[in-house]
Parts: sequence; C-alpha cells; structure tokens
Amino acid sequence: MGSLSKQILAEIENVETALINLEKAVERDERSVVELAAIGTFIHNIYNGIESILKQTLIAKNIKMPKSNTWHRDLLNIAVSFEIISKDLSDKLYEYLTFRHFFIHAYGFMLDEAPLEELAENIPEIWSQFISEIEQHFSDANEKASMPLL
Repeated sequence: MGSLSKQILAEIENVETALINLEKAVERDERSVVELAAIGTFIHNIYNGIESILKQTLIAKNIKMPKSNTWHRDLLNIAVSFEIISKDLSDKLYEYLTFRHFFIHAYGFMLDEAPLEELAENIPEIWSQFISEIEQHFSDANEKASMPLL
C-alpha cells in the first residue's frame, strides 16, 4: 500500500498545483483564446488526476480496469459500484469527463467562455468532495493508517 499512497499523494500534489494555476488563469482580466485554452488545460489536468487516482485505487484492490471504448465512463461506474465514490460525485464528474472528451478532440479556439467558467468555478468543490470520499473509502476499509492522503 505504500507505493499506492506515494502515487496518490503525487497525483494530489499535481492536481492541487493545477487548481492554483487554474485560479490564476480564471482571475486574469483578459480572456483571449490563450487564456481560455489555459483554463481548459487545467480543468483537463485536474480531471485526469482524478481518473488516475481512481485507476490506482482499483488496481490496488485487484479490481479489473475497464477496457472498452467507454472505459472512462466505465471507470466512474465501477468506482461507484465498489463504493469508492458516491453516485452524486460520479454524476458531477461526468460533466468533466464530457469536457475532457471535447477538449481532447477539439481545437482550443472552439472553447466557449461561459461553460468553461462554470466548470472552473465548480471544480474546487468537486475536488474537495472527491478527496473526502477517497479518504472515507480508505478509512472504511481500515486502510487509512497505511494510506494518509492529506
């Protein structure tokens, strides 16, 4: 579990750095395509960090990772079914999964400011809920002592 703990702590650190940079990008007065692309990148980075933590958790618990074309959505469903995260959180994360798909397959100049701002505004609270649920999951599994997240 020590290796898992180190991997998750590294992901947490990276996501928290992305959150700080997201906040700086959102606070900028100018909103050219460059600023919007930066905001999109940080939102994408944060969601990728969440997925990485979920994947590492499933692998550590010997739960098979989905291999379908819809594995990103399947990952959320599996995390809910094994009570790693709540259905409520999964529903919130699905919005970021949808954005991730768009971001990967679109061009930066196609980003729309209003929905991007809403995603940016909500993600710190969602991240906080995610960390709380992950900690609770490991606590419930009597693993928190070997898995200090924060």
